[in-house]
Amino acid sequence: MSMASIEPSHPQAYFDSPWPGEDGGPQRLQIGQGAAGLDLRSGGSLGWVSRNIMMGTMTVLGAPGEVYLLTHSMLRSRIGLPTTARVERIDPNTLATLECSPRLAGGPMWPGGMAIHRNGKLYVVYGRYAHRLSRSCRLQASLELPINQAYNSFVILANGLLVTKNLSDSTPAHLTVIDPDSLRPVCAEIVCPEASIARLSAIGNTVYVVGVRSIMRYHFDADRGTLEPDRDWRFDYIGNSAQTYGWDVVLDGDNAWFMDNGHHRYLRSMIGAGVSPTPNRLIRVSMHDARDHQIVTVNGLPGGSITNPPLYDLKRRLIIGYDSANRTLRAWRYQPSDGTLTPHWDKPDFGCASHMLQYPQTGELVINDYRRNAEEIVVLDIETGDELGRVRTGGLTQGVVFPSPGWGRDFYWTTFGRLARVFVQ
Repeated sequence: MSMASIEPSHPQAYFDSPWPGEDGGPQRLQIGQGAAGLDLRSGGSLGWVSRNIMMGTMTVLGAPGEVYLLTHSMLRSRIGLPTTARVERIDPNTLATLECSPRLAGGPMWPGGMAIHRNGKLYVVYGRYAHRLSRSCRLQASLELPINQAYNSFVILANGLLVTKNLSDSTPAHLTVIDPDSLRPVCAEIVCPEASIARLSAIGNTVYVVGVRSIMRYHFDADRGTLEPDRDWRFDYIGNSAQTYGWDVVLDGDNAWFMDNGHHRYLRSMIGAGVSPTPNRLIRVSMHDARDHQIVTVNGLPGGSITNPPLYDLKRRLIIGYDSANRTLRAWRYQPSDGTLTPHWDKPDFGCASHMLQYPQTGELVINDYRRNAEEIVVLDIETGDELGRVRTGGLTQGVVFPSPGWGRDFYWTTFGRLARVFVQ
C-alpha cells in the first residue's frame, strides 16, 4: 500500500477535549487541542500545588472541569505477584480525589495508558488487560489480552477501534484490535516480524510500530476487517550499527520522528543510565517513502540514551531532541524543501527525559530538568530556547511519563511519585 491510502488525522475518534489521551492524540504531537497556552510573556509567575501518588502515569481531560489520573501498583511485582491499576477523577485545582475506580486487573507491571473515546467512555490498557469505564470511574467491561506480558497502552483509530500490543525486546509484537463497544477483538492477532518496546502511534486508520531494529506500519483494511502490513514502507534504522532500540514515534503528517539507544538503566533518573557506548540519534523517515530518511546524532557524546519521543513544532518546523543520559537538549530547524536539519539552539547540562507539552499559539514548551537530585519543571520559548519560568515541585524521581494541559493557564505534571498542577499566578 502507498501513503495515499492513509487518511488525515481524525481527532473525533477521541473525545472532544483539549487532551483526551496521552501525548494529546495518536500522532504524539504533544499539542493540546484548543489549549491557548500559559502566555508567560504577558506577565505572571509560576505557582504549584502537588500531592504524593503511587506510580503515576498520566492525566487526561474529559468534559470541562473533568481531570482523570491513572496510577498503578508496583511492590507486588517484586515478589512475582500481579499488579493492578486505578483511575481517579480529581479536583482540577486541588488534585483531591473525587471519584475512584476499583482496582483494575493488570498482571505484569509497566506504565499503561488511558484515553477517552468519542463514545464518552474511558479506556485503560494496563498489564495484560483492557478495561472500559464510565466517566464516574465505574468499571463496565474487561478483556484479558492474549500474551502474559505487559501491554504498553494503545491508540484509537479514526474508525474508533482500539489497537494495543505487548511490550518485549525479544517476543515479536502482537497487535490486538479491539471493538470499543463489545471490548472484544475484531480479528486475529497480527504478529509483527520483530519485537517492539515503543508505544504505538497512529494517523487515520494506519498504525506505526517502532520495532527493536526497524519502523513499519499497518493499515486497517475495512473489507477484510484486519490490519494489513504495508510491505512497501519499512526502514531498518539499526542497520550494522551498535545502537539499541527506538522509542515512541511522532507523526507530523509528512515525516515520522523518533530517537534510538532506548536501552537504559533508569532507576531514579536517566542521568548516566545509558547502556550502549554510542551516542543516541534523532531519526526522520518520510511517511511518503521510507527510502527518504535521515539520521543525526543528538550531541555525539558516548553512552547517550532516551526513553521517550522527540517533539515537532508544526508551525515553526522545529524538532526538539535530547540525550537524557548526558543531560542535553537541542533544537533543529527542518527544511521540507530539501530535507535539511539545521542546528537551531542547544542547552547543555539540561536534564530532560519526560514526554513534553507544547503550546503552538504562544510558542511555549513545557519540559523537565532534573538537577540537584530533584525534579524541576521548566517553560521554554520554543523558538529561542530561552527560559520563561521554572518551578521545583519536590519530586525526587525524574519524570519519564506524561503531562497534560489544564483547563486554564495551567498544566499537570505526572511522575511516578508525585502529581503537580503548575499554574500562572
